[in-house]
Amino acid sequence: MPCRIDPPDAEGHRTPAAAPLPAPLAWIEGAIAELRAAGLERPHRVRAGRQGCLVDLDGRTLLNFGSNDYLGYAGDVRLTKAASKGSCAEGFGAGASPLVSGQSRAHEALEQALAGLLAVEAALIFPSGFAANTATIAALAGPDDVIASDERNHASIIDGCRLARARVVVYPHRDLAALDALLAAAGTARRRLIVTDTLFSMDGTVAPLAGLCDLARRHAAILMVDEAHATGVFGQRGSGLVEELGCADGVHVRVGTLSKGLGAAGGFVAGHAQLIHWLRHTARAWIFSTAHPPGVAAAATRAIRLLGAEPERRRELLARAEVFRLRLRRAGVDVAAAEAQIVPIVVGAPAAAVALSEHLADEGFFVPAIRPPSVPEGRSLARASLSWHHAPDDLERLATAIIHARVA
Repeated sequence: MPCRIDPPDAEGHRTPAAAPLPAPLAWIEGAIAELRAAGLERPHRVRAGRQGCLVDLDGRTLLNFGSNDYLGYAGDVRLTKAASKGSCAEGFGAGASPLVSGQSRAHEALEQALAGLLAVEAALIFPSGFAANTATIAALAGPDDVIASDERNHASIIDGCRLARARVVVYPHRDLAALDALLAAAGTARRRLIVTDTLFSMDGTVAPLAGLCDLARRHAAILMVDEAHATGVFGQRGSGLVEELGCADGVHVRVGTLSKGLGAAGGFVAGHAQLIHWLRHTARAWIFSTAHPPGVAAAATRAIRLLGAEPERRRELLARAEVFRLRLRRAGVDVAAAEAQIVPIVVGAPAAAVALSEHLADEGFFVPAIRPPSVPEGRSLARASLSWHHAPDDLERLATAIIHARVA
């Protein structure tokens, strides 16, 4: 059945007046004013209740297209029960870094489950996907190395490249010829590292993994991929696009998150056992961070089991997403080259993205506006993140609202 949309709550919300800034911080007021003038100030929203098909934001109940909960597990009571059981068994807090206080059994079980899901030797859990990327890149490359990064990679990859202090070359989005030339010009670099998202979070585009594997082989480069938005959604087992596209032999480092398709929290790196052993000694975000709660690890392990038990969720999600994209394209809506469950409605200017998002909210849909620096200048958009929870009727109603808004 389609999700029921309740009428918006008419009650307003008042923000307490801010105290004057201390003199050393007085510049912040002007900086925020510049963001506001450029249309780049972000709202602070408060959500009530759990993630699901509907979301209550600031007292308005909207059909939720703003979450990365692609398979609908974030609010699933089965994960809640697993987290509760795990917390009862091992306590809520992890206490310290696993290197100091030891790995909990829940974390050990999760790492083994991830290695099994990805069909690799070992995996390592991080407090977040952001931490997994920054720590791993900095552990694999340094000042004598070259990192080749897709221009639309996630901020965590960009920051990881900065932390590595390597020479970073940025290649145009999915441009294999440009990447080939950059790698050939790398000269006497000690190591070459290619790093890319597999499913790009703002575009819904898929990396050319087969071509990247070929370039990595020809240039003796390490190939590292971030499966954050693909984990759980693609592949026969649900392990991601590396599995879906048959590229496991050519990918050396696989990074992902537990917070999207798996509905939990945290990040991971997976691959050869010696790679993971190296990261335990060099990945600073793992060495110097307290592990996330054992109950969270237990919930993520439960979600991995559900991937095998409920493959229809990813099949139905991708089938509905294809119909949705086609509906918009036939109506002339710019959804760029999207080919997955992430569907951008590209409008160009930040103000246009905000206006479209607000219009859709008035129609009962939460579709957030995405603006620079999350997307390039001139590419602001409203991003519809589809979930298994969304019925075909929900998607048709959203498509109709988008089409009418773009025509008006």
